[in-house]
Amino acid sequence: MTHPTDEAVRREHAARQAIKNGFDMEDEDSGAAMFVAFHLEELEPAYWQAQAGMPRPDPSAVLDLLVLDKHWGGKDEMEFFDFTLPGAVTDYVVSVRFDDAGQVDEISMES
Repeated sequence: MTHPTDEAVRREHAARQAIKNGFDMEDEDSGAAMFVAFHLEELEPAYWQAQAGMPRPDPSAVLDLLVLDKHWGGKDEMEFFDFTLPGAVTDYVVSVRFDDAGQVDEISMES
């Protein structure tokens, strides 16, 4: 079993914080807001009940459910960190891109 490096752990934490800090359901260009709005609309209440304990969680509760799908890109495989919902219910991810200095550069919804 491989263990994440300290830098991978740091970037995952930074990515999660950036998603939460930049989250605004009113911002139509926000990748995280698009991801949340889409999935709240598309997924059945039974999924939300099983995952969040309620048939329609508030948007911040959806963010708390995000799991790391993978990290990839660049020479160290840590340029992009992709997060998704548990249970293989979607092909979409919230993708967080890091710049060369290791700082969050962009958050987008990708398929």
